[in-house]
Amino acid sequence: MQNYSVDDKGYYGEFGGSYIPEILHRCVTELQDSYLKIMESEEFKKEFDLLLRDYVGRPSPLYLSQQLSARYGCKIYLKREDLNHTGAHKINNTIGQILIARKMGKTRIIAETGAGQHGVATATVCALMQMPCTVYMGKIDIERQAVNVKKMEMLGAKVVPVTSGSMTLKDATNDAIRDWCSHPEDTHYIIGSTIGPHPYPDMVARLQSVISKEIKVQLLEKEGRDYPDYLVACVGGGSNAAGTIYEYLDNEKVKIVLAEAAGKGIDSGYSAATIHLGKIGVLHGCKTLLMQTEDGQIKEAYSVSAGLDYPGIGPIHANMATHHRSEVLAISDDEALQAAIELTQKEGIIPALESAHALAALNKVQFNPEEVVVLTLSGRGDKDLETYFDYEEQLKSK
Repeated sequence: MQNYSVDDKGYYGEFGGSYIPEILHRCVTELQDSYLKIMESEEFKKEFDLLLRDYVGRPSPLYLSQQLSARYGCKIYLKREDLNHTGAHKINNTIGQILIARKMGKTRIIAETGAGQHGVATATVCALMQMPCTVYMGKIDIERQAVNVKKMEMLGAKVVPVTSGSMTLKDATNDAIRDWCSHPEDTHYIIGSTIGPHPYPDMVARLQSVISKEIKVQLLEKEGRDYPDYLVACVGGGSNAAGTIYEYLDNEKVKIVLAEAAGKGIDSGYSAATIHLGKIGVLHGCKTLLMQTEDGQIKEAYSVSAGLDYPGIGPIHANMATHHRSEVLAISDDEALQAAIELTQKEGIIPALESAHALAALNKVQFNPEEVVVLTLSGRGDKDLETYFDYEEQLKSK
């Protein structure tokens, strides 16, 4: 049977590992040696669970959407990560990582962010724990996510604009890694997704696995069984998707459908459909599928959604897609925007643009009436309102 979990060297099949500059070897090795011991300790579990419950507001509801169920002819539940404190799944990971950093004696936190949700979640837990926080963010993302930038600054974080390369998530990650290289002794880098050198992909997936742990309990209560027929989530770096599927990786009864960003079309040159377009390479410390030129230069990714605008993919997802454990669908900007407006008007829920890609994927799957589908709404759409307003204006003017 195929194993989809990480091995002791940090690989998922041929993907993963730890490709880092010599200067970071000590802090990455220290994290590799510490993270599982800390996470499996009773003290960590107790503190993590208490904060998830009383600070984040977990468990997040599992909501049966009557409108979507009627439209697609099956039972569709929405896992409401948008209702967490800070409005997305990102807080699950940042709370866990800051507790790990504190146990390791780190006194300063850095992070990268694209859509700003991870930056806000990191700034939030740094305010909670009274630790200094620096967030790197591409200049283009700063412009399209101005409200999140203001939130981070209000929370006490220093937001550093990144003006190199495409000025988006990839470049923000590059600058965060440079900072880490300059301050390896006292700094912990809270990576926001299932990317980076081992142990980050595994650590982030484990911290986000609270999503699928709750799905099991909630489905048992609502459906009399603890697994769905389908799990659906959007995938950029892949943390909300990893959390959604973690408890079901080896349950072959559960089909996994992931939605990546096709941008203006897979073959348009303006896309972030990494699994469709990617070849094996190394980026930000791990071997995975990357959008690259013939001579191995990383291509610029494009998506209307800042959180999916990344030219790589978490190694856990690269491995699953390669072995056909997951079906990955490429969703265009227009399909995602349409799905977002539809959920807003039919259910009174404004989803994040990232989550809207998962909603649009429902259109591309044929469901049977008795099937149970769980779709993770990874975040709420407050940060994307300007994009939605522009889209509605365009529709009116046609």
